[in-house]
Amino acid sequence: MHKKGLRYHLIRDRDLYLMVLPGIALVFIFSYLPMFGVTLAFRDYQVAKGIWGSPWVGLKYFRQFVNDPFFFRIVRNTVLLNFYSLIFSFPMPVIFALLLNEIKVIKFKRVVQSLSYLPHFISTLVVVSIMMIMLDPYGIVNDFLSFIGLKEQIFFSDPKWFRTMYIGSGIWQHMGWESILYLAAVAGINPELYDAGVVDGANRFKQAIYITIPSILPVIRILLILNIGRMFSVGLEKVFLMYNPGIYETADVISTYVYRRGIEQMDYSFSSAVGLFNSTINFILLFLSNTVSKKISNEGLW
Repeated sequence: MHKKGLRYHLIRDRDLYLMVLPGIALVFIFSYLPMFGVTLAFRDYQVAKGIWGSPWVGLKYFRQFVNDPFFFRIVRNTVLLNFYSLIFSFPMPVIFALLLNEIKVIKFKRVVQSLSYLPHFISTLVVVSIMMIMLDPYGIVNDFLSFIGLKEQIFFSDPKWFRTMYIGSGIWQHMGWESILYLAAVAGINPELYDAGVVDGANRFKQAIYITIPSILPVIRILLILNIGRMFSVGLEKVFLMYNPGIYETADVISTYVYRRGIEQMDYSFSSAVGLFNSTINFILLFLSNTVSKKISNEGLW
């Protein structure tokens, strides 16, 4: 049988290729073209000379970063924030999806779902502003603490509260939205499995443990791998809005440090080196977590 050539497939599926073309163009323009800027990490960038005219300095800024007095602090804070998110934030959408699945009153279930999705669409600036109002020394939270006889707290000026506020607000804001994937996976489970469980005498809890969770495990595993691959990344916006020099001890992370060095101090080469270091570590973690997953369960991202 004669094998069809590339031209034949391009002509036959031209509508599909035209539909995907804008997406390819966006990825190329915003993800691949900027990769030429990675060379800044290996050059002593001078604006007047441009990227290609600036002198090559090799690994100078990488060594400078590793020997930086703040290196341990920002790496520790970044990893701890992601580690705590993995422990507390990651399981919450799964638990929430399992609980929603047990609600049999459809109208009530839809109301709960809609209310849980809403915080995701609130901007980070608004979320932090709400937190500042509620956790103000004269806010509702401190009023409640005073009412029940506990000591009032200055939350945004105390380093020990930063991680709790960051993780807690993240759970509230994104738990409902992130549960959508798990709800979709639950909806795809064959109902006959539950019928068989009922016949075997399994109650609702045992059905969730032995049928629902194992059925959605592939989705959980993939999202876990992706979360591990972001272990050295914390978004700038929320931390930047929440922190201040008084709580750098627990709040200063790689992204905020890069911002201060790169934007405020205009040390573009150094900040590029830190960003590349960060991305490299994330890639290694993603590759290792996927490898471990493939060995344990024979399933992974690739």
